[in-house]
Amino acid sequence: MKGHRYLPLTEQDRREMLEAIGVTSIDDLFADIPEEVRFKGSLNLPPALSELELVRHMKELAGANATVNDYACFMGAGAYDHFIPTVVDAVLSRGEFYSAYTPYQPEVSQGTLQTIYEYQTLICELTSMDIAQASMYDGATALAEAALMACVVTRRPRIIMAESIHPEYLEVIRTYTQGRHLELVTVGTQGGRVDLEALERTVDKQTACVLLQTPNFFGLLEDGPKVGEVAHKAGALFVVCTDPISLGVLKPPGEYGADIVVGEGQPLGNPLSFGGPYLGFFAAREKFMRRMPGRMIAMTEDNRGQRGFVMALQTREQHIRREKATSNICTNEALCALAACVYLCAMGRQGFRQVAELCLQKAHYAAERISGLEGFELAFEGPFFKEFTVKCPLPADQVVKDLLSHRILAGVPLGRFFPEMRNHLLVCVTEKRTKEEIDHLVRRLEGLA
Repeated sequence: MKGHRYLPLTEQDRREMLEAIGVTSIDDLFADIPEEVRFKGSLNLPPALSELELVRHMKELAGANATVNDYACFMGAGAYDHFIPTVVDAVLSRGEFYSAYTPYQPEVSQGTLQTIYEYQTLICELTSMDIAQASMYDGATALAEAALMACVVTRRPRIIMAESIHPEYLEVIRTYTQGRHLELVTVGTQGGRVDLEALERTVDKQTACVLLQTPNFFGLLEDGPKVGEVAHKAGALFVVCTDPISLGVLKPPGEYGADIVVGEGQPLGNPLSFGGPYLGFFAAREKFMRRMPGRMIAMTEDNRGQRGFVMALQTREQHIRREKATSNICTNEALCALAACVYLCAMGRQGFRQVAELCLQKAHYAAERISGLEGFELAFEGPFFKEFTVKCPLPADQVVKDLLSHRILAGVPLGRFFPEMRNHLLVCVTEKRTKEEIDHLVRRLEGLA
């Protein structure tokens, strides 16, 4: 270490280190790994590259990826290609935000705490709910946490889930509830939406909550007020999972009786990033505040009357006794939440509404054009927002594969979720898609019929 020089280990050094930990050879360190799965021989690695050569090589590898910057993207199903104003990245890349850690010491974390507080406020305004926390891992975990919270609040064991919820969200809920002695019941669909008659027959006095997604996985708008009425009649909580962008034109869940509102916050200023990181937003009625998972930031005054921000509630097991914890969520996705906060502030009320209107109008234009093609039809009737399900004359996987050669990401084949829907394609149209791109998609689909 003298003069900050690092010398390579000698054979004597290696022997002494092995003796110190009580083994005789390097192989002893791997004794627990079965012999048949151990790598033998030398790694076939290419020669070392200079920095210039390595950068060029990595760019070539990255260039092999197909991104939404190079293709017209009509994929959705929980991850959406929305426009992100430049100001979002400009704020996120500031060192005080980009490198900030959990604000345990409020006296030195006022900036971070304020951004989280502003994010919570915006989520409350967006959903028309009383309180919001900051924040969950993603939309799926937010919905799972809401279901668990409802069971604690009502002291009931039964969770009713609409089959029209994203299938991967339902899988996360099943994982979350393992070993908790809770009953999961899935209610089927009728015409792509939850079967209301079956729901009424299923909900009973043991039901803790009814989970609904609207717009649902197939893109359709559910009858939220009616589902909420069914839940509340049995004394259960009504949990709504929603697309935040849709709230630019649709009535927020808080106005039709939702007790808890959750969703995926990725559309709010966060890029697709090949699948993450994202964030889940979580809002509820004030009376459930102390049962909410995660943490909550509050505004207060110090002893000089100056405004300040603090972590008011920290209900995870790291902060309080394990048996009192409401969740083991161990991060609040603060940078992603900040992106959502900046996005909402930058867009403003009118800009946000315009984004939602463009999604609505362009999606309906695309649906009308596609359903007019021979062999193609909309799988379901009913109102939708920015996604719709198309029944194709050939397997949807083949449709997607064929259109890739025309630099089009045509949608999400539903056969991977529902084997009986192998000819169904979930198509999403956001404000970024142009009329020319939609018309190009239609022309290429017409050639497949």
